[in-house]
Amino acid sequence: MGCQVRPATSEDAAAISRVVIAALHKSNSQDYSPEVITQVEKHFSPGAVSALLSKRKVFVALLSENITGTASLEGDVVRSVFVDPAYQGIGMGRQLMEVIHATAARAGIGALRVPSSITAQGFHATLGYRKIRGDFHGAERTIVMAKQLED
Repeated sequence: MGCQVRPATSEDAAAISRVVIAALHKSNSQDYSPEVITQVEKHFSPGAVSALLSKRKVFVALLSENITGTASLEGDVVRSVFVDPAYQGIGMGRQLMEVIHATAARAGIGALRVPSSITAQGFHATLGYRKIRGDFHGAERTIVMAKQLED
């Protein structure tokens, strides 16, 4: 299923927040405790998302003008890749990552890192990312992965 991917605007903050929080509660809750989900959720309130828009290149995926996914790039680090649980598994995350990869390549970035959730590690592996190490941020475990971009 094809979707439209475009740069996020400040008007998208509430919708991005909704997508992220839905994914945290439906998908990530299978791998993380309720306490970790609650802690991570605080970083994705509409106000927090608005602040991120000035620090990162944030993209949204749309179906019928509804925001159903998001991903961002901060330097050479991929951040906050989330798809609404109702649309997971249909290629939307892959389309977002294609835009992230193209954006990084245009900026002259040769390799990307992603601090992946346990939940998304398999997804990132299918895109060619390889595990570098595991990190803990309090009780939250992330898997740092990397990928060399093709010329």
